[in-house]
Amino acid sequence: MLFRVKVMRMAGGRIPEDVIQAVLRAHDIVETVGRTVHLTKSGKYLKGLCPFHSEKTPSFTVTPEKGIFHCYGCGKSGNVIRFRMELEGYTFPEAVRVMAEEAGIPLPRGAGVPAEPSPAQLERQKLIEAHEYAAKFYHYLLQNTEHGKEAKEYLKRRGMSDKLIDRFMIGIAPERGDLLTGFLEKRGYDMRLMEKGGLVAARSDGTGYYDRFRGRIMFPIRDRDGRTIAFAGRILHDGQPKYINSPDSVLFNKSRVLYNFHEARPEIRKSGRVVLFEGYMDVIRAWDAGVRNGVASMGTSFTEEHAAILRRVAEEAVICYDGDDAGQAAALKTAAIFESAGMPVKIVLLPGGLDPDEYIGKYGPESFVRDMIGQPMSAVKFRLIFLRKNHKMLEEEGRKDYVLEAVRVIAGLDSPAEREFYLRELAREFDFPLETLRQECARIRSAAQKKPIPGDKSGNRWNNGRNETAPPPAGWVPEPPGRHHVERTLLYWMMHDAEAAEYVRDKLGDAFQAEDHAAIAAYLYAYYAQGNEPDVTRFFSTLQDERLERTAASILSMETVPPCTSDNLEAYAEEVLRRQRLAALKERVEERIRAERAGDALRAARIAVEIHNLERQLRGKATRPS
Repeated sequence: MLFRVKVMRMAGGRIPEDVIQAVLRAHDIVETVGRTVHLTKSGKYLKGLCPFHSEKTPSFTVTPEKGIFHCYGCGKSGNVIRFRMELEGYTFPEAVRVMAEEAGIPLPRGAGVPAEPSPAQLERQKLIEAHEYAAKFYHYLLQNTEHGKEAKEYLKRRGMSDKLIDRFMIGIAPERGDLLTGFLEKRGYDMRLMEKGGLVAARSDGTGYYDRFRGRIMFPIRDRDGRTIAFAGRILHDGQPKYINSPDSVLFNKSRVLYNFHEARPEIRKSGRVVLFEGYMDVIRAWDAGVRNGVASMGTSFTEEHAAILRRVAEEAVICYDGDDAGQAAALKTAAIFESAGMPVKIVLLPGGLDPDEYIGKYGPESFVRDMIGQPMSAVKFRLIFLRKNHKMLEEEGRKDYVLEAVRVIAGLDSPAEREFYLRELAREFDFPLETLRQECARIRSAAQKKPIPGDKSGNRWNNGRNETAPPPAGWVPEPPGRHHVERTLLYWMMHDAEAAEYVRDKLGDAFQAEDHAAIAAYLYAYYAQGNEPDVTRFFSTLQDERLERTAASILSMETVPPCTSDNLEAYAEEVLRRQRLAALKERVEERIRAERAGDALRAARIAVEIHNLERQLRGKATRPS
């Protein structure tokens, strides 16, 4: 065998097995995954959108009784430790150490601690540390020095209390362009790294560095764990650009980060709804008004990646952009991205071209929460209102064109009841025959259905982005090649039954054809040899190999498995041996042909005898599992 079972020893010391088991017991997989993925019950499984790849329909499952997750789309699988490794980029020792600390589980000195972090890890650590220092530095300047006096007066006029300023760590980057640079230099930070992270910029004459942000109100941008990874700076006086963000870095990618997501996530999960704003000030003012599930994109267009992040934690999105024409156009574009991601969306239409901050200032927080956020309109109704602006409604031709475009919008609805509702409203308002509108709507839908609809997994009907198709069955597993199905079934039994594993060990040993199957069998033999009882979660923790974890999770996720009777065990084990002999027979036949072509008659005759014996063995074991 090419594969050899490896012992997970890391520089700094081996992690004791009892610590790993304590970590697994302390961290419930449903609770841990549920902090990132919105899970819904589906039989004995929980289902949700995979956090590791983009998809429109759920292919990610959690099996609580076995303590594992498995994605049928991208194949990622494992236990709760593997989930944290995949999600946060930890190594196995790092994940165990972090999870042990979170649960208050003591680690033996040196266990699981690498001898030294990698250069990339050190770089990230230093940049996060520097960003945290910078956030505190900017905030201190705003709250305690003359540098922040004008900015603080401006924030007060915008309705920002000291409590809000402290809560969101708002700060000031003074016009003088060397304060932060000097602050970081004194603490020994490498200025080239600070430039790479977007905190400072190099002077064009090569004489040193200066602060990237100057004369701006500073909003720290945090990752999902609340660590500062970037900044947004708003200009204090008139000028352009109004906002600038930190450049993309090893910490920050504006297409994948949402402002205030770390604070809003608990309320998003609780309410099932996320409110998307355009700006940082809108998020903060809405938070103060009581909207605790608000986020904003980073001043760039809302992206599919943003939608995928929110789709995993929320059931519905509410867009609350500025009420002017530009804000409404952006809301329509964003709504289409949410819909493409399979997420229901509603839109708030603010009156008089106001933005959320202005509305709260004019009408008060109670009205904003009750009348705006509490009563958003459907995306279709919003589109129809916006569509009217493009037509001359006082002219017959303009009204006709509007009706035809409105029918196209309505035809895109999946719900027959919704289509009927809006068609009736259209017919009543414009005195149009309802049956004519129905026919036009049906024609548009028929033409659209003839066109292929791309999806993230177009080969799987259950994962192609069409709302009318059903998700995969709870335990659906792509049928593996026939020669492996028997081995998978044996391993399933072995993971649940020590006697089955003992029988297979005595009967087959390492005769599994698939390398991963042979490796898992070897782990099982060792697991039971140590006196362990059947425990899928405990056994899973011994694998500590991503590929094997994926294979094992896929096997454990099989829905239809025959009962582990003595007759079935014997039949399946014999089938593995039969296929092993078939493979050997094929190999010997090819060797005989090569010997004959080489003119080696004696060797060819000797191989022919071996072939005859193999054929007799195969004829004597003709029973196969059904």
